[in-house]
Amino acid sequence: MNSLIQKTTKSTSKKICKRNKLSLKQKEAAAGWLFVSPALIGFTIFTFSSILRSLYYSFTEWDLLTPPKWVGLENFKRVFQDKYFYQYMGNTLYFVVLLVPIVLVVSLMLAIFINKKTKGMVKAYRAALFLPSITSTVAISMVWLWIFNPDMGLLNNFLFVLGFDTVPQWLASTVWSKPALVIMRVWQMGGYYMLMFLSGLQTIPETLYEAADVDGANKVQQFFKITIPMLSNTFFVVAILLVIEAFNMFESIFIMTEGGPLGSTSTIMYYIYEKAFSFYEMGYASALAWVFFIIILIVTLVQYRFRNEQGGE
Repeated sequence: MNSLIQKTTKSTSKKICKRNKLSLKQKEAAAGWLFVSPALIGFTIFTFSSILRSLYYSFTEWDLLTPPKWVGLENFKRVFQDKYFYQYMGNTLYFVVLLVPIVLVVSLMLAIFINKKTKGMVKAYRAALFLPSITSTVAISMVWLWIFNPDMGLLNNFLFVLGFDTVPQWLASTVWSKPALVIMRVWQMGGYYMLMFLSGLQTIPETLYEAADVDGANKVQQFFKITIPMLSNTFFVVAILLVIEAFNMFESIFIMTEGGPLGSTSTIMYYIYEKAFSFYEMGYASALAWVFFIIILIVTLVQYRFRNEQGGE
C-alpha cells in the first residue's frame, strides 16, 4: 500500500514538474513574441504589404494619378525589350565585378594589418577605418564630389603636384566616372568588412602558426595554407553581402552623378527610381524591381550552391 502511494506521489509530482516546465517555456515563448511583435507588425504593415502591392502593380499600368490598369505580362515583356535595361545591367555588373574582389582584398589586408598591431593601437585603428562605413552616404558623397572636382579637387591637385600634365575629369567623364565611384565605395565599405575579417582572424589559434613556423613554413605559405582556409566561412558571408550591396548601388550615384554622364553610371536601381519617380511609370518600375530581385536571388543561390560543392557547411 505504501509503495503504491509513493509511486502515485512520484508520478503526480513528475506531471506537475512537466506542466511547470511547459508553462515556463510557454511564458518565455509568449514573452519573446511580445518583444518582437512591434517589429513584426511594422514589417507586415510597411514592408511586406508594400512588396505585395509592388507585385500587383507590376502587372498594371499606373501613373499615380489614374487608377491602375491591368496589362498582364506586358511590363515584363517590355523589360526584356528595353535596351536601357541591358545597358544599365552592364553598369551594375561592372560595379559588382570590381567592388566585390577589391573590397575583399582591401578589407582582408586591413584586418591582417590591424591584427598584427599592439593591443593599445587596435581600437584606434578600428575606429578610424570603421568610421566611413557608419557615416551617412550623403555626407561621404558630398566630400568625394569635392575630391573628384576636376578643377579644384584634392585628387587632381595632388596629381598636378606629382607632375601630371593632364588629369582625369573623373565624374564628368564617361571613362572615369565608374572607376571614381568604385574608389569612393571601396573607401566607404572597406572598414565594415575589415571588422568581419578581423573577428575571423582572432578565432584562428596561434598554435597553428607556431606549428607552421616549426615546420619551416614562411609567411606566404602560412597565409595560403592556414589563414585563407580558416577564413572560408567569413569569405562566404562577406562575398554574399558585397554582391548584394554592389547590386544595390544607388545613393552615391544619385548624389554624385545622377546616372551620368550619358548614362555611364546608371544602374538598375537608379533606373527603377527614375522610371517610378521621374516618369511616374510605377507599373514598369515594379516589373523592373521584380526582375532585378530574381536576378539577385539567382546569383545568391549560385553562391550557396558553389559553397556547398566546395564542402562548406
